[in-house]
Amino acid sequence: MRNILVILAFAWSFSSQAMPDNIKLVGQGQFSYLFWDLYQAQLYTADGQWSNYQQSAPLVLKLTYQRDISKADFIEATVDQWKHLQGKVSTQHQEWAKQLDQLWTDVKKGDQLSCVLLADGTVQFYFNDKLLGDVTDPAFGPAFLDIWLSEKTSAPKLRKQLLKTSA
Repeated sequence: MRNILVILAFAWSFSSQAMPDNIKLVGQGQFSYLFWDLYQAQLYTADGQWSNYQQSAPLVLKLTYQRDISKADFIEATVDQWKHLQGKVSTQHQEWAKQLDQLWTDVKKGDQLSCVLLADGTVQFYFNDKLLGDVTDPAFGPAFLDIWLSEKTSAPKLRKQLLKTSA
């Protein structure tokens, strides 16, 4: 019985971890594909400014979905974006996709998925403000967030809105 209580206490503390507070909005925008609104995105950093991944941590990207999207479709789109950015899908991308398959869930209209890049390079994912889990590979955060923030993104209008840039 004692072991069960210890496990439950650990599980509760893990699931109740909160996203960083004291973060400020950098920018926000709408992502649409053809005539479908897919999600609204918001980017936050500690000071409300974007420099780079190291200096801007903690960095939070919140996506609020406007359509139902399956976990499989979301992972496939992520891998497609890595291919767009890198010209190929590497073994590392495939490994990360397997990790995401263990973390993510289907999303429904109104659900929110948040990606939090911490100063140590760990990425935490939250679903409707509940911690799903993390990816500890320090290369993952920039590779994942580049989908939205890289100059080579397939969504330059959204990047401009998130970073509040004129270019």
